[in-house]
Amino acid sequence: MTSPDASHLLLEEQACFALYAASRAVTDVYRPLLTELDLTYPQYLVLLVLWERDARPVKEIGAALQLDYGTVSPLLKRLETRGLVTRRRQADDERSVVVSLTPEGTALRERAAAIPPVIGCALGLDDEARRGLIEVLRTVTQSARRTSTEGETHA
Repeated sequence: MTSPDASHLLLEEQACFALYAASRAVTDVYRPLLTELDLTYPQYLVLLVLWERDARPVKEIGAALQLDYGTVSPLLKRLETRGLVTRRRQADDERSVVVSLTPEGTALRERAAAIPPVIGCALGLDDEARRGLIEVLRTVTQSARRTSTEGETHA
């Protein structure tokens, strides 16, 4: 039997491991669905951002996905190679690149529409519980980022 002092070191008591295991399990459900669309999960996330509102600067896409430019740029290049998006420098600001869906990228949205219901079923949550989970995860993310940032300023 484990002493009460050591119980906080049990794997089953680690929130980080529960989040990690859940993330991997959900990503595993996505994988075959996205394979049918010839997309990776990160590429799918980029398309979700563009399906929500097309013609967005790279910086805005990165912010929406909470990813840096160095991570987003290769995703966009691969999507452009596939003919799903175009990248164009803004005429009024050469530093800013706007990403837009091609007709093929827009059409893919119809096929992807079948994914959320499958994921919803796989999660085993009704809409209310799913929304509650999303709110809890957002709170965890914000709190962890705040703590991480505070730790950087104290280092």
